[in-house]
Amino acid sequence: MDKTTEIQAAVFRRLLAHLDNRKDVQNIELMNLAGFCRNCFSKWMVAEAKELGVEMDIDDARQAVYGMPYEEWKDKHQLPATEEQKAKFAALQNSK
Repeated sequence: MDKTTEIQAAVFRRLLAHLDNRKDVQNIELMNLAGFCRNCFSKWMVAEAKELGVEMDIDDARQAVYGMPYEEWKDKHQLPATEEQKAKFAALQNSK
């Protein structure tokens, strides 16, 4: 029996747990280094749910990714982006 989907789901849960343990890593840092962030995961969840014919609200997806309402996570853990982070993000967006 092929366990690929179960393994992939377990890895995704493990990645979310890792990000939850690294709240110090800001979304803009993830975007600048890897080209995706926690918000991307939320958007991807909504898109994949739609592909499977399942309605998923972005707030529900964010709750699943962040482990709490997004606004609460932002208030507790998100720091303002530095000018350097913003400049790097803008440069990366312009290079696409």
